[in-house]
Amino acid sequence: MSTRDVERVARALLYEGYMLYPYRPSAVKNRQRFNFGVVNPAGSDTCFMQTECLVRGNGETSLDVTARFLQLVRGTPLPDAVEREALAERYVLGGASVSTTFGWPPVAGVLEVSAERCAEGLFRLRARLANASAMPAGGRDEVLLHSLVSAHTILRVSGGEFVSLLDPPESLRQHAAQCQNVRTWPVLAGEPAERATMLSSPIILYDYPEIAAESAGDLFDSTEIDEILSLRILTLTDDEQREMRGADERARLLLERTRSLTADEFMRMHGAMRRPDEAR
Repeated sequence: MSTRDVERVARALLYEGYMLYPYRPSAVKNRQRFNFGVVNPAGSDTCFMQTECLVRGNGETSLDVTARFLQLVRGTPLPDAVEREALAERYVLGGASVSTTFGWPPVAGVLEVSAERCAEGLFRLRARLANASAMPAGGRDEVLLHSLVSAHTILRVSGGEFVSLLDPPESLRQHAAQCQNVRTWPVLAGEPAERATMLSSPIILYDYPEIAAESAGDLFDSTEIDEILSLRILTLTDDEQREMRGADERARLLLERTRSLTADEFMRMHGAMRRPDEAR
């Protein structure tokens, strides 16, 4: 699998902050989780996220937009997370906006896609993900049960191409600067030079993000250093490991995978030499 595989990168973003070292439910940081990509219920200032980006194309260019998030459900000792997905398919540039409503009580929302022509053969695409759930009574934990957590979108174009917002052509810089992204950061994704996919997430990335080939698997801290986290997990006491193992299935698998790593696998995580022209 390519280390720039869009699905794999997106999955790492989906679970960013799901559970943090020391991976124990009793740790304060695991009782106050998910600081990234939380789309709160209607009426809040953070009840939507909006992606705007540039697309080269024409009236035959179509797009699919996928919104993904976690829905938290009551669990013990921590809420469980269920993966959810909403899809707006075959939107044609220049056509009427399309919207997809979704709901898994108590969570409900809408994904709306539209575009406006800003120059010959150039469109500004907008994907707006909004939470239509009612704001519950109670504190942060209750609000999270009605929120779209770790929300992000994947945009794919057919018969056209996206324009990098980080490094647009000089002739398009003004148009790129007019794109309004709210609580999200769109970048080109996939293999370098491909312009068919845009990944928009609340975490700032460069174009064509990748996961290091040396990584042994998800740590829910994918922006951290795998070697350090893996070594720290091995320092947990028996009682701490027992608590981690009992947190949920994902934490248990993480612990077992880390405990089974070989010396050679740790050495691969220690560092890698790459040619500068192969870095991206």
